[in-house]
Amino acid sequence: MLVRLAAEGATGALLRDHGTLYLVDGDVVHAESPAAPGMDVLLTAGGRLPREGWDEAVDRAGAHRAVGRFLMDSGRMPRGELEICHLCAVFDAAFFALSPTSGPTRFRYGVGHWFGTVRPVPAAAVERETARRRELLASAWPYASVDTAPVVPRPAPEGRAVGARKRALLDAADGRRTPTELARLLGRPAFHTLLDVRRLAAAGFVETPPATTPHSPPPASPAPLPPVADPDIALLRRLRDALEAHP
Repeated sequence: MLVRLAAEGATGALLRDHGTLYLVDGDVVHAESPAAPGMDVLLTAGGRLPREGWDEAVDRAGAHRAVGRFLMDSGRMPRGELEICHLCAVFDAAFFALSPTSGPTRFRYGVGHWFGTVRPVPAAAVERETARRRELLASAWPYASVDTAPVVPRPAPEGRAVGARKRALLDAADGRRTPTELARLLGRPAFHTLLDVRRLAAAGFVETPPATTPHSPPPASPAPLPPVADPDIALLRRLRDALEAHP
């Protein structure tokens, strides 16, 4: 349906079980999912914007579907930084919204989101990025049970250490919070948190719950993994290149 809507240049909201994509003239301009922190969390919990600045933008521009435009025009967020943050949020929520589901998919023509349009993304690019992320998760650690279970740290394997980003995640893991809850707490995209948790589980820093599929128990002693580029840095580089290539 997303391909068809993009081809016809549709404007409206594509509703699925795990989230919603908002289209304008066939391009994706916003996405949201219960599993992914929204722009408010990414900007305020992440320390990029004071909470009162966000609330003012919503109060003054939400009814006009121009919150993003207000943040830029008022000088609260530089355009380039807001575009990158918003693209991160769009790809993050779209990953969950486009996940396989047996529920219905509906499209409501003419429906827009109060955040407004910052930088449209071709629907094909959103689909490609979603597929790439699924493959990345599977290659990092093929046990999806860690995605929804509470994150339970293990004693650090001898001779291994983690960087500051993953250390902050481990410090926040209390054995009760799931990866998506940790993402909201830390003000980080949910997908990047899932990927960090899978990599930590593969390296032996996090417990892997019993596998949900039969005959597929997780290894008792995960093998060391080679260093991998931080997902935030890799994504920001791709976003920067895309912005520079399409002024």
